Amino acid sequence: MSVAPNDSRPSSLHYRMLRDVVERWGDSVPGRVEITKEGLVHDMMSPGRPHELTTLRLRRRLERVMPEEVAAHTGEPDVEDASEGIMRRPDVMVIEESNMEGDGSFDARTLIAAIEVVSRSNPDNDWVGKVRDYALIGVPVYAVFDPRTGTGAVLTDIHPTPDGPRYATRKDFVYGEDVTIAEWTISTEDLPRYGNGPGEQP
Repeated sequence: MSVAPNDSRPSSLHYRMLRDVVERWGDSVPGRVEITKEGLVHDMMSPGRPHELTTLRLRRRLERVMPEEVAAHTGEPDVEDASEGIMRRPDVMVIEESNMEGDGSFDARTLIAAIEVVSRSNPDNDWVGKVRDYALIGVPVYAVFDPRTGTGAVLTDIHPTPDGPRYATRKDFVYGEDVTIAEWTISTEDLPRYGNGPGEQP
């Protein structure tokens, strides 16, 4: 679900209003609420087991190959660029630990990479909206893992276009291949797929 403003470039006041709505909702609204240039995006379904297991395995595999000062962080806070009117929360954020210090949202430009596991209920949010938004706010690497199809892509090389910054390079992969995210290569073996098993979202 999305709630769109009248202008594709929201004013600071409009963004502040959307930010206040998200803060007021807090944990009382199921799923995840983010802010994009179109307004609010609400993924109403809580992540199921394959989504969460994928996130866990990606985090652990990255932590095994990254230096100690770099974290594969899952959870809060959000990644925010108020000037662009965008607030997102990646499933995994690759970020230097020193850039996690302080209060408030993470500065998008301190991220080394953002990783998303595609939602079964709203795949366009990961494959379309976040491809656009992460480039706009300066996240240098965006990796997408799709348990629906057992495929994914790593997007890099932000460059200017008439529609704003966009990723210039996309490297597709299928589950089972090794994938390189920023400087680190991990396996995609044994990543779960969506199905109809017990405990999964339909």
